[in-house]
Amino acid sequence: MLLNSSPYILYSDGNGQIFEDTSLYATGRAGWDAYPIDVDDWIELPNGGSLYELPKRRGIGMDVETGEMRICEKGWAVAAFIPPAHTGLYVAAYETLPNAPTLPLFCYTAVGWLNGKNYVPAVRIEKDIRQDCEGYDQKIIETGTSKLLETYSQNRLVKHLMENCCLTYHCPAARNFAMGRWECPIPISPACNANCIGCISFQPIEEEIISNQERLVFKPTAAEVVEYTVPHLMTAPFPIVSFGQGCEGEPLLMWETIKEAIIEIRKHTDKGSININSNGSDPKAVKILAAAGLDSLRVSTNSVRENIYNAYYRPNNYTFADIKESVSVMSAAGKWTSINYFVFPGMTDCVEEYEALRKFIKDTDLKMIQWRNFNIDPDWYLGKIGVTEMGEIMGIKQMMELIQEEFPNLKFGYYNPPIERIKGDFTNNFAHH
Repeated sequence: MLLNSSPYILYSDGNGQIFEDTSLYATGRAGWDAYPIDVDDWIELPNGGSLYELPKRRGIGMDVETGEMRICEKGWAVAAFIPPAHTGLYVAAYETLPNAPTLPLFCYTAVGWLNGKNYVPAVRIEKDIRQDCEGYDQKIIETGTSKLLETYSQNRLVKHLMENCCLTYHCPAARNFAMGRWECPIPISPACNANCIGCISFQPIEEEIISNQERLVFKPTAAEVVEYTVPHLMTAPFPIVSFGQGCEGEPLLMWETIKEAIIEIRKHTDKGSININSNGSDPKAVKILAAAGLDSLRVSTNSVRENIYNAYYRPNNYTFADIKESVSVMSAAGKWTSINYFVFPGMTDCVEEYEALRKFIKDTDLKMIQWRNFNIDPDWYLGKIGVTEMGEIMGIKQMMELIQEEFPNLKFGYYNPPIERIKGDFTNNFAHH
């Protein structure tokens, strides 16, 4: 056991200073409610994590003397960002004051303080270290970036990835590409056929939150894709090239270009894995791409319940049935299938979602769940999708254990696995230096 006592609640003074209040233990939120957190659920805030002040919000703690829940009036609530490869078990618990600003699109995990350290309720779900912050070397990244811009001086995609994604947004995937390793991003589509409430690359003017990044504005050609992905596949350790990134729309809308690129890539090299991150809206296209040589498909979803999915994604010209079909046809083609599962404590681990997930896994022969933290303001999200009642909540950890027990071959993680792992060596911690 890591801790013998619960950590204390943190609060911010509004000027960038954070303090602990030793009269209150930190609590966590699931759905709309605050809960005490089991001492076994706390881990030290991983390297690369950071703390956020939540303006106009008061933290909810548990009184050290009486065990009653009460508000910390000393300052604003504090939440943690937990780095990739970790899944949060509770959101920060707070009471929102009237006229509080909507929070930007980050994850807001509960956090507490004990013996000089920050603690978060979370699990490390993935051994792969590909986005651990210790592994990034800014000098190598800058050298790599200049080299790529010079080598591919006419390639708009490389220019976009280096100048925009790598240097401006510090995108982990683009930085890995600059370092010549692992998963290399291929943004391919400026357009999208969903209107996700929490879209990170495009928000309507009337919305009060702003996008984290600018969306890709041109349609890359197959030649531009092939030019830089083939050398990556041939030289990078455990290489993956991935269509479908946060800075773009839906890649399946560009499936013809993707098909052409895959065929061309495979004329030059059979190394590594070709992946697509998608909303799974076009099963026919997925089937064609699988036949052309696509190795893996990851479909993003906030829920495997159709009503919750539709309320968030607001799909155009496709349905939830199409997503299931996309995963099914890819699985049937003998390929790797994952869902990028946006974990929201209280929603993801309610009994109704758990039952729907079991059915989804059986119906699609799903190979992997990537348990991702949902980057969204909790009140805003639940308000937007109109959920007031959660039903019975089982706890994220318990849900993971039950799913793993029932589906022992289903893999858990955070990233798209390289071909070596897909082919069965899942124990190996690939990205170790």
